[in-house]
Amino acid sequence: MRRLLLSLPILLMPLIAVGQSSTSDSRIVTKRLLKPQVDQVVQVDPGALPLWRGADGRMLTLKTDSDTMTAIQRSDAPMAFHAPDAAKTKSTDVQYGLSQGLQAHAGFSEHTWINNRVPRVIGSEVGATYNGGGYSIGLSLGANSTPNSATLPRLLLPGLAPSVNGLSSFDSSTQLNARGRLALDSKSGIDLGASVGRIRLLSGNVLGLSTLDQKALSFGVDRGPLSGTIVGRTMQPDAGSPGNSYSPDKRWRSIDLGVTWRLPWQGELSIGAQNVWSSGSGVNTPTGPEPDQSRTPYVQYHQDL
Repeated sequence: MRRLLLSLPILLMPLIAVGQSSTSDSRIVTKRLLKPQVDQVVQVDPGALPLWRGADGRMLTLKTDSDTMTAIQRSDAPMAFHAPDAAKTKSTDVQYGLSQGLQAHAGFSEHTWINNRVPRVIGSEVGATYNGGGYSIGLSLGANSTPNSATLPRLLLPGLAPSVNGLSSFDSSTQLNARGRLALDSKSGIDLGASVGRIRLLSGNVLGLSTLDQKALSFGVDRGPLSGTIVGRTMQPDAGSPGNSYSPDKRWRSIDLGVTWRLPWQGELSIGAQNVWSSGSGVNTPTGPEPDQSRTPYVQYHQDL
């Protein structure tokens, strides 16, 4: 009996060794599962929801946002909406990483006013962006339109029409956009933007034009929570428009300025003015009517909930 008790620990040694090996293996597996794979780490924009990620690091993400019209104009320089309007913009973007630093995107946006009688402006954009670390550059093709109602006529009453680029008879537009950013350091950078496109107006508008060519340039600087933007726009009648009563060199120009302060509690305070300088008077002239280019200062506050 004594011999059996003395030999029992020797007989149990293999089982103890197997248990230790199993415990060690399980710890190794757990560490591997918890350890992030370096080659699969993909930088995701704030607020973006990952939908799919491949073994090579490619990722499909979805991003939705809701903001004031003033905040949207900082990233959508080609079209200018009337800043003091009680309006909101909702956007949805799908982003897909094609390769290291190269990303394709497609998005939709909806500009709505508090007055339901005013038609919505629906926007869409497809493009690609390359991020080289300290800089990024992107190209995109965008379009905006006011959807036609099947039951109601396209009748816009004075003072109720959405003002897009100072045009109350706005119908639709298409534009080619280019955007770039240069990081000066981890807290500051420079943003550049350019756009060329065409604006179509509703028939029977006071200008007597069907299409306008438009160009826009934007320059922005940000440092920490502060950012400033200057946007210049120009419009001129399309030379091929029938019934064009304006001279070929007729142009309407304007410059917008804005400063935004991102607050620590996820709020934003924007101060600026649309049409700080403009070439038009906003009233009828001896040569014909003018788009609304009156100077419009604004102060807006936006809070993320």
